Amino acid sequence: MERSRKSPPPATEGAGLTIGGVARAAGVGVETVRFYERRGLIEQPERPMFGRRTYPPETVARIRFIRRAKELGFTLKEIAELLELRMDPGKSCAEVRARALAKMADIDRKIEALGRMRRALADLASACRGRGPTSECPILEAMEEGEEHE
Repeated sequence: MERSRKSPPPATEGAGLTIGGVARAAGVGVETVRFYERRGLIEQPERPMFGRRTYPPETVARIRFIRRAKELGFTLKEIAELLELRMDPGKSCAEVRARALAKMADIDRKIEALGRMRRALADLASACRGRGPTSECPILEAMEEGEEHE
């Protein structure tokens, strides 16, 4: 008589997830989950006497929140603050909006700075023929001159 191989039953709604299950469901690596635990962004569950730690299903949603906020340019410190705002019933959307507007202003400043860097590099590149020894390279010379002026 041949035995059929059965997969383990699917996790039930209230069941916890292992660290690997959380990582897969959230689209991150196990080390990312551990890193977020160390940073205090997610809670590390207690280790049972026998067995593995299990995470509540909400952990996946929280990690997805963190990932999305990172994609929008928020730092981990700012994300921790957003998570605190989210959990505080006394806070309003106005506070979250203010942080989003501040992040936009920060991004605009970075875009302007990157534009200045690009224009400076374009000027340097156009001054260089791309021939000759590096001792006569106008790009390197300009960078050396820039150090003296700082």
